[in-house]
Amino acid sequence: MNAVRNYQKELDKIIEQISELPGEGVQDISVPTLFLHSCCAPCSSYVLEYLRTFFRITVFFYNPNITEDTEYRKRMEEQKRLIACYNESLTSQSQEISAQGYPIGIVEGDYDPDCFYRITKGLEKCPEGGERCFACYALRLKETVSRAAAGGYDYFTTTLTISPLKNAARLNEIGEALAKEYGVDWLPSDFKKRGGYQRSIALSKEYDLYRQDYCGCIYSYKQRHGML
Repeated sequence: MNAVRNYQKELDKIIEQISELPGEGVQDISVPTLFLHSCCAPCSSYVLEYLRTFFRITVFFYNPNITEDTEYRKRMEEQKRLIACYNESLTSQSQEISAQGYPIGIVEGDYDPDCFYRITKGLEKCPEGGERCFACYALRLKETVSRAAAGGYDYFTTTLTISPLKNAARLNEIGEALAKEYGVDWLPSDFKKRGGYQRSIALSKEYDLYRQDYCGCIYSYKQRHGML
């Protein structure tokens, strides 16, 4: 029987190696770059707080699974607002940026719900957390690694593993397979560990972030509201 992998410990080892690299502050080119897929501001809040002292992070907001335009726009604007708050705190409260972390960038992906419908055709009635969700993971992570490879990033990963409702093992499996295909290192994670999910809730309250009550697609919405 295969042992259950501890993705948090694997991430710890990578961060330990990064921390041992020689550096001279924010301008040091040895600081690794991370292309971070984000599903929403609340989920990214803890992840950004945690990783911004180790990586130069660019958030990639790519979520065609959000099937209502108004909902998509609301989540996108909240993501931008959170990043602006984090960056402002670096410049206003810290004389040495690297002490609190590096400035965070953001890239918005194409918003095309039709591509989500295409890859989930025939999976409409799958329960939340099943094969439809796995197809959605792969859709978003494939676009993430493609952009990361084109941009020359050192690592890519996703905030999705912070959710207790997401399958962290499957997300890591998909990420590792794509890493081999595209030649960009996958950053293993299970961000809900060590109180990560609880910290995201606290940060959401601190920054008054909009917290949605469903993943984003019409199917998760209907299941959440007892319509399936």
